[in-house]
Amino acid sequence: MSSTLWCSWSDFAVASPRLAADVRSLLELYGQCFGYLATVRRDGGPRVHPVSPVIAEGGLYCFVTLSPKRRDLERDGRYALHAYPAEHTDDEAYVTGRARPVSDELRRHRLARLHRAAPDIDWKLFEFEIDVAMLTHREHPGHPVEHRIWHAPTE
Repeated sequence: MSSTLWCSWSDFAVASPRLAADVRSLLELYGQCFGYLATVRRDGGPRVHPVSPVIAEGGLYCFVTLSPKRRDLERDGRYALHAYPAEHTDDEAYVTGRARPVSDELRRHRLARLHRAAPDIDWKLFEFEIDVAMLTHREHPGHPVEHRIWHAPTE
């Protein structure tokens, strides 16, 4: 049985540069990244939260304070991240995969400093490894929908 090789943002961007650029463009539509993070509750149901992820140093990251979503990610790292809806288009983008806590202290401090994560708040930095990325584009209402999907390689 083959298993998915989880990929970093930079792996995804190298494998599918146009799709990665378009997904990033939708995530950063309002200047910084905005999206909705879906996690898996203890009972297996979905939980959805607004978040401000960060694309930096070749990774897709999120600073997560002590909350139900953090407990979900610590227990079961599966996630889906959907770009915040655009005002003037029906285009959509999302990525799915597994979130992993960042253990590299230098990286945590560097990203916290660069992205102004408050030092006095109990947050944990997660890297979102990517399994699937998808973009839906609608040129005009009533026209055909374009779907572009990328899957991480399997062993």
